[in-house]
Amino acid sequence: MPTPTRVVTRFAPSPTGFLHIGGARTALFNWLHARHENGAFLLRIEDTDRARSTPEATQAIFAGLQWLGLDWDGDAVSQFARAERHAEVARAMLDRGTAYRCYATIEEIEAFRETARAEGRPPLFVSPWRDADPATAPDAPFVIRLKAPRSGETQVEDRVQGRIAWKNETLDDLILLRSDGTPTYMLAVVVDDHDMGVTHVIRGDDHLTNAARQTLISDAMGWAVPVFAHIPLIHGPDGAKLSKRHGALGIEAYQAMGFLPEAMRNYLARLGWSHGNDEFFTTEQAVAWFDLGGIGRSPARFDLAKLENLSGQHIRATGDEALMAAVEDYLAAQNETPLTTLQRRQMLAAMPGLKERAKTIPQLLEMASFLRNSRPIGPDEAGAKLLASAPRGILSDLTSRLQHASWDSKNLEVVVRAYAAEESLGLGKVAQPLRVALSGRTVSPSVFDMMEILGREESLARIDDCAKAVETTP
Repeated sequence: MPTPTRVVTRFAPSPTGFLHIGGARTALFNWLHARHENGAFLLRIEDTDRARSTPEATQAIFAGLQWLGLDWDGDAVSQFARAERHAEVARAMLDRGTAYRCYATIEEIEAFRETARAEGRPPLFVSPWRDADPATAPDAPFVIRLKAPRSGETQVEDRVQGRIAWKNETLDDLILLRSDGTPTYMLAVVVDDHDMGVTHVIRGDDHLTNAARQTLISDAMGWAVPVFAHIPLIHGPDGAKLSKRHGALGIEAYQAMGFLPEAMRNYLARLGWSHGNDEFFTTEQAVAWFDLGGIGRSPARFDLAKLENLSGQHIRATGDEALMAAVEDYLAAQNETPLTTLQRRQMLAAMPGLKERAKTIPQLLEMASFLRNSRPIGPDEAGAKLLASAPRGILSDLTSRLQHASWDSKNLEVVVRAYAAEESLGLGKVAQPLRVALSGRTVSPSVFDMMEILGREESLARIDDCAKAVETTP
């Protein structure tokens, strides 16, 4: 009984810019399928366009995949470095009779196409050198072309799109090797996929026509054709193809916005793939559930609000220590001032309350700003307005009440509630000035949690600072 073939997928971006959100999803689908099947996920940098490929873009791809947690197996492969191997295969196709040397000039090809258009025929170039006697070949530059079949059909059983067929008469004898000896993209992709043992090609459906041409090249070499799965492109909220006008396109922008990589993986997986009605799931669940049959044929729409909602769910589901590590990684990545040992300890203690309303790491840090502020805590505009309308003397009275209180959030709440009741004030009338005194803002974590985390000395000092400022305000 033959040994089952191990699943091998690949992600093959061109290093001409940032890692696009669509590319990140393609990488994720390939990674999920490989991990689900206990196979291999390979990375190939298609850097044959030397004019546009840059080392910086290659590093951006590496960094984006690493942030997303999409680890690849083995070393990344440079397509450009394999040019001689690609040329070797083109020459092997000459020997097999499945390719030929074409000496047609650019002018001859254009003249042929103009005549075809004038006569109402498809401008598909038919080379006079396809079946010419090699003995008649001139001493001139030539390209190597695929000798594609002229009749019948080329079929692909796509795992997403279903069965697709192209009439061979509509497929040209594409160039494999240029006259300067450099391989074309179409040849390079097929050779690399074959040599890397790729079994499944999962990519955007803008490559669908390429599947026909690449199948013909594989057939010409007698190679197995990989399983194709062409996924619909991502659209913007308005239904148009995702573009710059819809907002951030690069994955690094979402890292800078402070989304958790777990949330990005979850959201990108749901852009075009589904498992029942599940919206929120872990990466482990995605690996266990992923199958190509779950990919839909309709374009998915990118929705930032849904991403934010999922991110908030992942923040709440993440352990406090792990979330603390994510905060520190974020600060380092953004070249922001790191937390002090005290701030880290305090923020970790505050984390259960902080993460209840935050959807991104910057929102977590915003909620924790009371820990990073130094005395005196100046109120923001809303805080100053609230203090101006609050009954005079509240903060001074509370300072004396709180000095000898047992310093934990529950007892502090009891003391403040008792004072509010004695003064015939609602709790909010007392707690809000306290909130501004402690944080400088009208929106913050629980007043009593802040007091417990800041400690007796710091809390009372902040309240006293604010009380004195209010008393000296006209």
